[in-house]
Amino acid sequence: MIVAKQVADFITWSRVGIAFLLVWLGEFRGQEALPLVIWLMIADWAGDSVDGKLARRSRVQYHTWIGDHDIEVDVLISAGLLIYLLLADFVNLVWVVIYLLVWAVIFWRWGYVRVLAMLIQAPIYAWFIWIALTYTPENGIWIVVWVITAIALTWPYFPKVMVPGFLLGMREVIKFRGRPRQ
Repeated sequence: MIVAKQVADFITWSRVGIAFLLVWLGEFRGQEALPLVIWLMIADWAGDSVDGKLARRSRVQYHTWIGDHDIEVDVLISAGLLIYLLLADFVNLVWVVIYLLVWAVIFWRWGYVRVLAMLIQAPIYAWFIWIALTYTPENGIWIVVWVITAIALTWPYFPKVMVPGFLLGMREVIKFRGRPRQ
């Protein structure tokens, strides 16, 4: 019998597939794939919104590798999107290299911390949303609709749990800036 945890893991694994599909679209379809990439990202974000909730609500509780590495899947998606943006000529290779080098130094210094893994994604998504709204506003507007809808549906949770949790995590990272990485 299939339990909610298995469905959640399937959604997370399908998100891994989206990351590789983004790279493929960048290489073989380039800028013409932007409308499809927009919808793939909306599907990814929707999947990311429900996979954890499903796993926590499953009547059978157990850990799986993919469930324990959800944040890594999130980072993989943003990396796939960044590669798409690079291959489709929406971003310059020099900026991608600089961005990745800066983050390599940050992770080397503070380690792979969940809040930093969340933060590395933000500029990539912001750039993508700007590109979507600039190059294909009729599709890009759906990202804005998705974001507003997601915040509205999770309203008590987002400002009271997610934002403070993120800020607390950042405070902890900054607090240890003077100590050597262990």
